[in-house]
This record gives sequence, structure tokens and C-alpha cells, in this order.
Amino acid sequence: MRKYELYRETVLSTTMLEAWDFFSNPNNLTNITPEEMDFKVISKELPRHIHNGLIIDYVVRPLAGIPLKWKTQICAVNAPHSFVDEQLKGPYAYWHHEHTFEEKNGKVLMKDKVTYSPPFGVLGRLANTLIIRKKLNQIFDYRTQKILEIFKAD
Repeated sequence: MRKYELYRETVLSTTMLEAWDFFSNPNNLTNITPEEMDFKVISKELPRHIHNGLIIDYVVRPLAGIPLKWKTQICAVNAPHSFVDEQLKGPYAYWHHEHTFEEKNGKVLMKDKVTYSPPFGVLGRLANTLIIRKKLNQIFDYRTQKILEIFKAD
């Protein structure tokens, strides 16, 4: 299985605790996902903040309006510095998303590192080259824009 990586850094004009409060709330993911993806958290009674072992179910429409179910588990929580979400079931053969937060000069440096593998072997690798990589970059571009609006970052 070939794995690919997406990496982003964003500087937030906020405190570590405010950043953690926002990003550790699973319901806020909807606010930073492109509207055309029709992203919905479908888990019932989610806590206000993530914890190790939390499982979250979503429905997302990444391509052509086709709904896909996605189940992730939150692991490796080190509040307020980092957490990881991993796909248990969904559109990827493998999905591992590390979120880290560091104080830097009175601001917060947020890092996202996504390691993923598309399904379907060689066809998935071709789809990654033609579609998936571009779509993920668009999603994270949108996400960065929304986060900068929310936190008035530099």
C-alpha cells in the first residue's frame, strides 16, 4: 500500500487554550469543511471535547454528491498540544491525521500532517494523481481560509 502525505502549517492569533477549545470540539469540523461536501457529524451525543478512544461517525459527499460514511477514532490525545484521528471505516485504505499546536511568539503554530492511502491499489494511485490529491489540497485550502477568518491569523 503506497502512502501519501499532506502537510500544512497555519499561524493562529490566539492562545493555546482557545485553539484547543475549538479544534478539540468534534462539532467544529463542519464549520471548516467546504459546504459542497455536505459534511455532517451523525454520531449522537458527542462530548464537547475529544478524548482517547472517541469514535465519530460522519457522512460526507466528496465527489459528485455521492454520500460516503466515514468513521474515525480519536487517539493519542495530549491536550492542549496534539491529537490524532484515524479512519476506522471510510473512503481511504488508510487515513492518519496528526494535529499539533505550539506556542510561538504569543501565537499558535498549528500543524496538520495527513498520511493517507487511496483504496483500489493501482487504480487508487491513479485516482490520487488525477483527483484525490487535488481535492484534498482544495479541502485544506478552504480549511486554512476558514481558520484564518475564525482566528484572525497572520
